Amino acid sequence: MIVEMWEGRTPEQKEKIIRGIAKAFEEIGVDPKHLNVIIHDVPKTNWGIGGTQASKMTS
Repeated sequence: MIVEMWEGRTPEQKEKIIRGIAKAFEEIGVDPKHLNVIIHDVPKTNWGIGGTQASKMTS
């Protein structure tokens, strides 16, 4: 599984994401040993939403 998200999360937060994904897959019968989680930290300058660079968007 590949997770793409804006950069800025701590190693601890990423660990929780990985554990949560593994738990969700385990609940549907997938052995976590067969799951790979790759987190891509993408700078907001490299992410566009609706034709606008995410770094230029307001909340």
